[in-house]
Amino acid sequence: MPRSLSFSFSLSFLFFLFSFLFLSTVSFGQEEKGIIRLWNRVFNDTTHTAKPKFIAYPVVAFTPETSWEFGASALYVYNPKRNLENRLSEISIFSFVTLKNQYGLYLDHAIYTDQNDYFLLGKFRVSQFPLLYHGVGIDTPEDPIARIDGFSITLRERVLRKIKENFYAGVELDLNHFSSAEVFEPSLDFIDPTGLSGFTNFGIGLGLVYDERYNVLNPREGLFAEGGFLHYSQDLVSDYNFTNYFLDVRYYHPTFKNQVLAGQLLINAADATSGSDVPFNQLSLMGGENLMRGYYLGRYRDRILVASQLEYRFLPFPFSRRFGGTIFGGVGAISPNVDNLNLDQVRASGGLGLRFLLFPGKDIYTRFDVAATNEGLGYYLFIGEAF
Repeated sequence: MPRSLSFSFSLSFLFFLFSFLFLSTVSFGQEEKGIIRLWNRVFNDTTHTAKPKFIAYPVVAFTPETSWEFGASALYVYNPKRNLENRLSEISIFSFVTLKNQYGLYLDHAIYTDQNDYFLLGKFRVSQFPLLYHGVGIDTPEDPIARIDGFSITLRERVLRKIKENFYAGVELDLNHFSSAEVFEPSLDFIDPTGLSGFTNFGIGLGLVYDERYNVLNPREGLFAEGGFLHYSQDLVSDYNFTNYFLDVRYYHPTFKNQVLAGQLLINAADATSGSDVPFNQLSLMGGENLMRGYYLGRYRDRILVASQLEYRFLPFPFSRRFGGTIFGGVGAISPNVDNLNLDQVRASGGLGLRFLLFPGKDIYTRFDVAATNEGLGYYLFIGEAF
């Protein structure tokens, strides 16, 4: 999600959230108004902790790239069979349209089956949306060298089976389609990147996951590690031949009461076979709402990405029942190959976050983060922690 859109999205959601907070403190006599009943049912629910939770809210935003945007977002969380020994599963959806005929549908999920025997982790994206393109490599200009509008479909799914306690193995699938590209305001530095004319790539591979988390939206202790590869081949209905290798390690250590130190290391490498290349939108991308916050997703892109972050969380603050906060920082580097990775390519980001306990029974927070880089600020508001 572009930084400007993230800011507008944050403003619209904050208005929605704090309107409820204000209304919940106003007395209307013995008969509660409908909106207050809704607030109490969603945010002050005293029903059994195992009961599923659902929230939906409207989104209104404005950016120069999209004009006015109208959409809706929703989150559904549950324990399979309402058994609290089963890990918390979540399904989220976000859809929007703009006055410039742009649109998008985003669906994310982390689903455990009964007894945590299977773990389904994935995302689905369909969008016609502008992409700010800075070029490939670490020495790209701060201002975009072009805006690329295109239609894209992304489907990433892991189907994992529990081998033994906390350890999963299975198949990883990935589909990427890009077409109908139009380039606006190209600078003199702009050269058509690989894949601009359109592509469809289907990758299949293997993944190993070690997962001690109980709540994927707010892990408080334990280890999560995922490693594997995805291979794209013209023999598998792909336009390009390459392999993507990845390693994602996250650790959560409780320190004091309701305080957590969280860390993450991510390594991603796209290795093209001889005579082929990697499309610009499937290179390793730095930035976004989860890792290296403050940088627009794809601000830096190349074949190899190494990034890490630390975050200290107060969930909630010692003096509050519903509000918390975080301090976070990260470093990352990209490179065309391992030999060229060096300190000159390291970029840093950091910031502060505010948290509101959305579902007390499920221990799920809404996060509003402000991240700073040497290029400015980024604003993000989502349900669930960044990692």
